[in-house]
Amino acid sequence: MTSFKVLPHRLQISTQTSGYMREVVVHGRTFQLYIEAERISQSIRDLGLRLKNDFKGRDPLFVCIMNGAFMFASELMYAIDEDFEVAFARYSSYAGTESTGRLREIMPVTVPLEGRVVVIVEDLIDTGFTMHCLQKRFYELGAKEVHIATMLSKPEALKCDVKAEYVAEEIENKFILGHGLDYDNYGRMFKDIYQLKDEA
Repeated sequence: MTSFKVLPHRLQISTQTSGYMREVVVHGRTFQLYIEAERISQSIRDLGLRLKNDFKGRDPLFVCIMNGAFMFASELMYAIDEDFEVAFARYSSYAGTESTGRLREIMPVTVPLEGRVVVIVEDLIDTGFTMHCLQKRFYELGAKEVHIATMLSKPEALKCDVKAEYVAEEIENKFILGHGLDYDNYGRMFKDIYQLKDEA
């Protein structure tokens, strides 16, 4: 049996009696379960071990892109389990479910990048526009190397010349939320990842 709970701010959750959420409704749009939390968490742990091995002894600076990457970054840092430096920055190129094609700098990175090996920590790469702009910007600020680590990548959606060397999982070109990813600021706290149902 399925039960529905109406929550404030146009958020509705459909749960199975077993306790697993198979569908969620955010801003009137229905999303269905796409990747369970344990699977994505294991992929993040595996990615963390790769990063730990590749950057040990190189004094990397991990720049976490807020807001979406906060959950991914937290899991990734625990998996790496090293004394690497971490900084935060915030940029946006999305409105609703679409990329605007314009990058807004909301909170720039405040740590000097001159001569540093930088690893950008991002939740999702789809068009690649944000990462393309950030790589260029960080090199302009003096970074020696700029690498990208992302939780998810959509190869079919890529429109820019961006190579993410560190990808936890590649996915289809679907709009998703959960595990830090949002739809107009809602849905980030779902532990599983959901895809827009009318795109399924």
